[in-house]
Amino acid sequence: MKNILRYTISLVLAGGLLWFVFKDINLSEMLDRFAQSDWRWIAVSCFCLLLAHMVRAWRWGMLIEPLDHKPGIVNSTMSVLTGYFANYIVPRMGEVTRCGTLYRLERIPVSLSFGTVVAERIFDVIILVLMIGLNFILEFDRLSTFFTDFFQSKIGGSQGGGSGSGMLLSILIVGLLAVGVVATVIFRNAALRNKLQQNAIIAKIVGFAQGMLEGLLSVRKLRNPGLFIFSTILIWVLYYLVSYVLFFCIPETSHLGPLAGLTLLVVGAIGMTAPTQGGIGAYHLLVGNVMVLYGLSQNDGITLATFIHGAQMLFMLVIGALAFLYVLIVNKNKVEEPEQVSAAN
Repeated sequence: MKNILRYTISLVLAGGLLWFVFKDINLSEMLDRFAQSDWRWIAVSCFCLLLAHMVRAWRWGMLIEPLDHKPGIVNSTMSVLTGYFANYIVPRMGEVTRCGTLYRLERIPVSLSFGTVVAERIFDVIILVLMIGLNFILEFDRLSTFFTDFFQSKIGGSQGGGSGSGMLLSILIVGLLAVGVVATVIFRNAALRNKLQQNAIIAKIVGFAQGMLEGLLSVRKLRNPGLFIFSTILIWVLYYLVSYVLFFCIPETSHLGPLAGLTLLVVGAIGMTAPTQGGIGAYHLLVGNVMVLYGLSQNDGITLATFIHGAQMLFMLVIGALAFLYVLIVNKNKVEEPEQVSAAN
């Protein structure tokens, strides 16, 4: 019942977001644009996406190897693809499905592989945070103006856009200083630290931070930490290319530059974390609006978001389904072989 309720809420949320995004969009005009797109770039994007998942499987094997298991790259890749396939059906089921699939193919205990997936996600979160910081530094004027205008529209402010960036920078500096002062006070006061740690929410935050630190330090146990870091960077470079090359599919977006691609990657990654199937709805809303910063109309931004998300989703559903069939066939053969040997004896 709990899973059914979670799935229903996810569907309702995705449906509500999609309605909000597309309520003023001419869908027939959008489909006409898709039909006129240069589909060769979709092939390039899909190749980069498949390669990214293969590199992810390779990196996953590096984390599992110190645990006295060495999964094959094919089985690891099929497990990763099956996990993404499950994520498009039931949100947050990808990690569990991936580990269960690897157990079926390689007999690696789920308890071991799941710990490596957690560590893997920690490194991805760190890379995403670094990219958010880099994106904000490189596109400060554009992003700060966007957020300043947003907050001013919410609070009814009347300040001009010229002072908006300075105001936002001042707020950020004051905020960082405040966080530093509070952290210093807590660090020096043991009684206050103990009292705060008794709070359930703060305890979870501290536990999450400690888990991230442990995951980050776990790279020291790897046989080749440099190769692991390289594979992590390569995954995100490929993710960047997956979206960026699709700019060239549509004439209205072909002029967008590399920085627009970075913004799309960061905002899209945030949208994909929403508790909906494959980030449906949230991805379209965030990407569709942020692309307005680069001169697109909101309609063109939503068209781009739909094109990118739709291409990725269809490709992942197809190869994910093929990976699932592969797992069923291989697992069936593994079950039948011992039965045949037993019968022969």
